[in-house]
Amino acid sequence: MLSYVPFSSLVLPAVPQLRHKIDLLQMKYLIVGLGNIGDEYRGTRHNIGFRILDALAEASNIAFKTERYGDVARMRLKNKQLILLKPSTYMNLSGNAVRYWKEKENIDLGHILVVVDDIALPFGAIRIKPSGSDAGHNGLKNIAAMLNTQAYARLRFGVGNDFPKGCQIDYVLGHFSLEQRQQMPVRVDIACDAIKAFCLSGIDFAMCNFNNK
Repeated sequence: MLSYVPFSSLVLPAVPQLRHKIDLLQMKYLIVGLGNIGDEYRGTRHNIGFRILDALAEASNIAFKTERYGDVARMRLKNKQLILLKPSTYMNLSGNAVRYWKEKENIDLGHILVVVDDIALPFGAIRIKPSGSDAGHNGLKNIAAMLNTQAYARLRFGVGNDFPKGCQIDYVLGHFSLEQRQQMPVRVDIACDAIKAFCLSGIDFAMCNFNNK
């Protein structure tokens, strides 16, 4: 009588290189912080994605290097490999950088996390979602167009919406208030912890533990 043998046990042991490749894909993550390059944009609300990735890299004692389509840093998080990307394409063309690095590093769509500012949230609030609309954010809109899907995870960091009607652009390209800058280190640290949770424990865990923190 023949016993059932799972397909994986028949194939994967015979090709250890394939098993190793699959393991590498499962451990690799692309973390994208959105923003605009240039000193005039440094520290603005729209560049909160850059700020959060800078903090994550600094805490891990790693540095960014300028590569194609952006500044890139690589860090280890237990058994995970994180590729931190700050696109140099300017916000409205961020999708070009995301698609390039996704394909270059063979990163699964479910292992991409985009860190972005959100005027619909109060300052410092965090919302992690596995997918969704761009909500009028040009960076997210371009990423969805380049990936041909909106089904990628994003971490939205609240920057508030204390601006008169018609002044949204000036607001997001402006700087945080003194009070907000004083609170910033704590809120950025929480965002960094949320990114780590996404990579180590999955998006459901990260949403449950950080969306109302």
